[in-house]
Amino acid sequence: MTTQTVRSQQIEFDKVISDIVDYVMDYPIISDLAYDTAYHCLLDTLGCGMESLEYPACKKLLGPIVPGTIVPNGTKIPGTQFQLDPVQGAFNLGTMCRWLDFNDTWLAAEWGHPSDNLGGILATADWLSRENIAKGKPPLVIRDVLTALIKAHEIQGCIALENAFNQVGLDHVILVKVASTAVVSHLLGLEREQILNAVSQAWIDGHSLRTYRHSPNTGSRKSWAAGDATSRAVRLALMAQKGEMGYPTALTAKTWGFYDVLFNGQPLRFQRPYGSYVMENVLFKISFPAEFHSQTAVEAALQLHQTLEKLGKTAQDIESIAIRTHEACIRIIDKKGPLHNPADRDHCIQYMVAIPLIFGRLTAADYEDNIAKDERIDALRAKMHCTEDAQFTRDYHDPEKRSISNGLTITLKDGQVLDEVVIEYPVGHKRRRKEGIPLLLNKFRINLARQFPEAQQIRILKASLDKPMLEKMPVNEYMDLFVI
Repeated sequence: MTTQTVRSQQIEFDKVISDIVDYVMDYPIISDLAYDTAYHCLLDTLGCGMESLEYPACKKLLGPIVPGTIVPNGTKIPGTQFQLDPVQGAFNLGTMCRWLDFNDTWLAAEWGHPSDNLGGILATADWLSRENIAKGKPPLVIRDVLTALIKAHEIQGCIALENAFNQVGLDHVILVKVASTAVVSHLLGLEREQILNAVSQAWIDGHSLRTYRHSPNTGSRKSWAAGDATSRAVRLALMAQKGEMGYPTALTAKTWGFYDVLFNGQPLRFQRPYGSYVMENVLFKISFPAEFHSQTAVEAALQLHQTLEKLGKTAQDIESIAIRTHEACIRIIDKKGPLHNPADRDHCIQYMVAIPLIFGRLTAADYEDNIAKDERIDALRAKMHCTEDAQFTRDYHDPEKRSISNGLTITLKDGQVLDEVVIEYPVGHKRRRKEGIPLLLNKFRINLARQFPEAQQIRILKASLDKPMLEKMPVNEYMDLFVI
């Protein structure tokens, strides 16, 4: 039993908090599949960050809070020359990785992007490694980063399985904050009591509202919210390291605890104990920078674009489009009316289906104003109608399937009805790993080429594509490869 002294009383920490800390400190990760997936997750997430540097709206948020600040032994920010403290470094990394909605995804009662935790993990591991070397101690290695990433995925994902924070208006980055706080505290070498204190602080911290993800307020905060959450986690862990107290009943305290204040008085529910399930089953976004509930719809739309071409037809020959889908898709991305910015468009299934039907592609650039002004897009959006298929919804929640099914049926103006195209599992799903991993590695190569000269690309690839060698590589040496 772990307790914290509060007002001369011994109070036991909430079981949800102590379970997280027990897992982070004591659970051995033995799954080869989890480590293999975490390895690919690391490469893909860093690659997403490199693509984000192409966008001024992202790049303007990067760097130190005070321009020109350089932190001795600070974390390096890939694709830049910034060297920052671990808190601001986590914000930079987290923002880069999440900006284009192209990193991995977890879908359950709550959805989210577990690799968002990499911002805090990598910033802390890099800074610690440089500090250790300066003190004559060994640095952390990439294997340590992968272990932390597996555990952060597991904490975020297992809580998300049965608990819908979105239904009480909270954004899923609350789970990034909690998971990052736990694993970063452990990376820092905190004692058990200190990690308990830090995690309790994460639960009672101010939490983001989902309003920036939904009409009429959809905006770019959704692209830096995870960076904010993972950086806050690093700050809370560093405070706990200095001896800041915790709050044992942060969740269960009557009237003032998380459950009563923010969760309708309901306790968190759990489907399974912490292990390595989430990393093993995480979804990669490989083909399209699009909200994940639409991934199979976009793939189906591309197939139908090819069918239209074979028939000598175009999107302008379409009379209507029926989208058969799952409940979460309708709740999150079924949108009518004006779309005001890229953040609005990449969370609209109608927009994400219209683009491939018109142009035969969907890229991050297709959400920008110069593409969105094409009148054909909104005209086609108006012809789409989403309906829930109850079986699709059941399969979406089935832990043995975890499908993200969409079916598209096109009716042409001449009365012809094209065969419905149904896709259950996107290319980034565990069931399509064999097909997806070569595409993921190619995506990584493409993203490196966006920022680095050829010789530097070769050095990064030489280290990155040899997994056994990379796992033994000091974190700081790997991060140095990405300095532009």
